[in-house]
Amino acid sequence: MKAVIQRVKKASVSINNIEYSAISNGLLVFVGFNNLDNLIDIKKITKKIINLRIFSDLNHKMNLSLNDIHGELLIVSQFTLYANCKKGNRPSFIESANSIDAENIYNQFVNYMKSKYKKVKTGKFGALMDINLINNGPVTIQLNSEKL
Repeated sequence: MKAVIQRVKKASVSINNIEYSAISNGLLVFVGFNNLDNLIDIKKITKKIINLRIFSDLNHKMNLSLNDIHGELLIVSQFTLYANCKKGNRPSFIESANSIDAENIYNQFVNYMKSKYKKVKTGKFGALMDINLINNGPVTIQLNSEKL
């Protein structure tokens, strides 16, 4: 399971030019899955996202977590995180979970995250989404459950 986390002042997801969901201060998380991902991966990534100390304290040091600031979380599925660009110029997505399995684990991830953190919003799995954000910092962190 891979995640790209962006610290944001605000972020929103629109589908067909209609806002689907939006957050203010918090984290925008793009998440992708492979066929080996399971509940262990979900738990590791969830714990890391909630507790990652990437928000500034009073001394302007990254020392506070999403939990500490009571920020919001926006989760967006993104299979392209498993793109393989080693051969040629067209990415291969054979390492990504197929859409049925990916949707199942995405829903498990969202539900588990909601059980651990209350301010969670999402994009719509499989939809063509427009993402608007103001990246704060900018701060962008990559996570891979295999390396946690």
